[in-house]
Amino acid sequence: MSITIGLLIPLLGTMLGSAFVFFMRDEMSARLQKILLGFASGVMVAASVWSLLIPSMEMVADSGRWSVLPAAVGFLLGMGFLLMIDEMTPHLHIGTDKPEGPRSRLSRTAMLALAVTIHNLPEGMAVGVVFAGAESGMSNISLASALAVSIGIAIQNIPEGAIIFMPMRAAGNSKRKSFLIGSLSGAVEPLGGLAVVLLASFMTPVLPYMLAFAAGAMFYVVVEELIPEANEGEHSNLSTIGFAVGFVLMMVLDVVMG
Repeated sequence: MSITIGLLIPLLGTMLGSAFVFFMRDEMSARLQKILLGFASGVMVAASVWSLLIPSMEMVADSGRWSVLPAAVGFLLGMGFLLMIDEMTPHLHIGTDKPEGPRSRLSRTAMLALAVTIHNLPEGMAVGVVFAGAESGMSNISLASALAVSIGIAIQNIPEGAIIFMPMRAAGNSKRKSFLIGSLSGAVEPLGGLAVVLLASFMTPVLPYMLAFAAGAMFYVVVEELIPEANEGEHSNLSTIGFAVGFVLMMVLDVVMG
């Protein structure tokens, strides 16, 4: 039951963020958007480091200097996996009219939704793998620390959902349709997390690699999408402040609850 709740919490954050379309104007102010993008980046980076990469190395600490190997290999594989998905999936980032990935006749709304789905996948994987580590009895990952990751991802999903789905509304979709698209795109988080949990239950020895894999996937989203969007144009210092707040919040959650 605890795993089920933990996997669903980030989806709740995405749904709450998507619900902002019912209360906000068609466009969010550039300054607020930069703060929230920076905040989301900070949460994801902190979760990757404190909740994924460090536990990955701690799991194989008895390997001495080679304890870093699973973290290094898993991290690069996670980056490569998201790069592959990014290249193979037609999608459209916020603030641009130029689609990425293979040519497609998909609508602007569909490509925006696919971009969000790509973004949400590593977050779901991250939550799933920490719960898998907690359930496997690994002493360095507690159920409370896994819950901290889930809550942290959910917190950053709220502003992130608001940022992403306001353009859906601006593109001509109704408020209800924009909310439904946001909620459906967030469904990949519990599904991705559940897949990782089930896989890890049969492959416990590769958990250190899977933790780092999820970290690499999240880092890809931050470096390829969030940070460039947060630093584009004026007032980039606001995104830096948002990053610091998000990073510290996630770090505190992980340490206090872990």
